[in-house]
Amino acid sequence: MAKEKFAHLMELPPETAQPNVYPLNWTSKTKRMEEIWDASQREYWDPKKLPWDTFDVSRYSWEQREAIAYWWSILSVFDASAPPVFAAALIKTYEAHEEDPVRRCFFSVTRDEQNHEQMCGMAITKLLDAPSYLEYEPKTEIGKKAKKNVQWLYFNGGRYWEGYKQAVPKYSLAVLFSSFLMGEIAAATIFHQMAAGCTEPVFKEAFRMIGRDEGRHMAICMTMMERDYPKMAAEDKPMITKQIRAGYLFLSGVLFEPPIEFWDIAEDFIPAQREIETVARSAGFFIPEYEAKKENWKNAMLNLKGVLDKYGIPFPAIPEVGITGEEILDIHMEDIIPVF
Repeated sequence: MAKEKFAHLMELPPETAQPNVYPLNWTSKTKRMEEIWDASQREYWDPKKLPWDTFDVSRYSWEQREAIAYWWSILSVFDASAPPVFAAALIKTYEAHEEDPVRRCFFSVTRDEQNHEQMCGMAITKLLDAPSYLEYEPKTEIGKKAKKNVQWLYFNGGRYWEGYKQAVPKYSLAVLFSSFLMGEIAAATIFHQMAAGCTEPVFKEAFRMIGRDEGRHMAICMTMMERDYPKMAAEDKPMITKQIRAGYLFLSGVLFEPPIEFWDIAEDFIPAQREIETVARSAGFFIPEYEAKKENWKNAMLNLKGVLDKYGIPFPAIPEVGITGEEILDIHMEDIIPVF
């Protein structure tokens, strides 16, 4: 259908309808965002260039291979969604006519998350000699338990996408940042720990790179919060409190243990996961023990609470790690603004 023409009717064109992914403007006000973008350019890495030539998969038993691949599969449940999740946030920065360095920083996050997803895929494929756990025929009892858990995680993870697509246009970037920061604070900690503890060189280096990326993403969120939160509308604050609680429940699937009252998983999920993680640890693949994971979460939450307290945003109760606060009870998978 032919578009309506205006040039023969007026000297200058009518206003362009908004929101529109068409800023045609390169405003730069926040110097810190430019610095973070420059760091992302210096620190960009390619998963293919890790020391894969040192990775001899035959030195692991099939139980160990299946157990290590299980952990990468848990991570991929989140990381495989991250590129489209952050791509949608990137589009929103254009629609909102955000500053130029803000748009570039969100582009860098999307690019980083693509790397992380690629890393998951390369590790899983080499360990299982199959492109995913979903298509893999387990060779041991550990592998059977792992595949069942992965299938349930995959099912749960796939349920939030429709909700996310509805949430992105509805919420301000300030609200979205709170969810993103939640994931980055916790993720940066666990990846640095895994880099320090892993004995396999290729995994050690991958965790070091991913941890560095997550730290940079955290800096992006912190900078945006410092810019936007002092002028945040009062009606947005309860939503942030709710998203923090939702983010905890959601991310516990990879950073702690998925709460059975929130995640739709079988009763034997947690015992199986603990057994699988024990096998992975025996192979030199460092996964924090239960108490260490709990302490990580607690410290991450307290750090986040310190940030939100500055802006008068109530913090939710996180009883799983001993943090008191505002009770948030009505959390559903559809409410999640996914993070990672």
